[in-house]
Amino acid sequence: MLYYAEPVAKLIEELGKLPGIGPKTAQRLAFYILNTDPGEARELARAIVNAREQIRYCSVCSNLTDTDPCHTCQDETRNRSVICVVEEPRDVVAIERTREYKGLYHVLQGSISPMEGIGPGDLKIKELLTRLQGNTVQEIIVATNPNIEGEATAMYLARLIKPLGVKVTRIAHGLPVGGDLEYADEVTLSKAFEGRREI
Repeated sequence: MLYYAEPVAKLIEELGKLPGIGPKTAQRLAFYILNTDPGEARELARAIVNAREQIRYCSVCSNLTDTDPCHTCQDETRNRSVICVVEEPRDVVAIERTREYKGLYHVLQGSISPMEGIGPGDLKIKELLTRLQGNTVQEIIVATNPNIEGEATAMYLARLIKPLGVKVTRIAHGLPVGGDLEYADEVTLSKAFEGRREI
């Protein structure tokens, strides 16, 4: 970064720390910010600071929120007998976009991953079990990612929750809508067969 003035070099360096941003993209973003209207640059900086200072985790479901409890947990129209368990806050957004699910959520803040040193104690599992004590929850829908870590987390949760008398289901996996069978891998096809339903 010897070619840039110190403030520019620092901006490129900080942008480069963001996930998915390599040196070239960081450089492009830095020059975009430098060439934009000063008011826009201030708004971007203010939005970053405000988000960092105002956003926290919901004390009930562990989702990102600016109010506690979050809007979903406060919403009396939601079905309180069903909780959908997801790994990350962005998973809640993906499910909400479908406009199909009307229950509550619980965000684990990750998945069990021995390779990364993440065990059950590092996730928000204890908080989930606390939510099940009131006997109002009848079903837990496990919507973790369809990878090794997500499957391990789903199995762990099922073993923990089933003895409590709560139904545990897993979202179906398989072929995407519009996909072709010939391009699907064996695991995806086997999951599609496992998740088949009567029509």
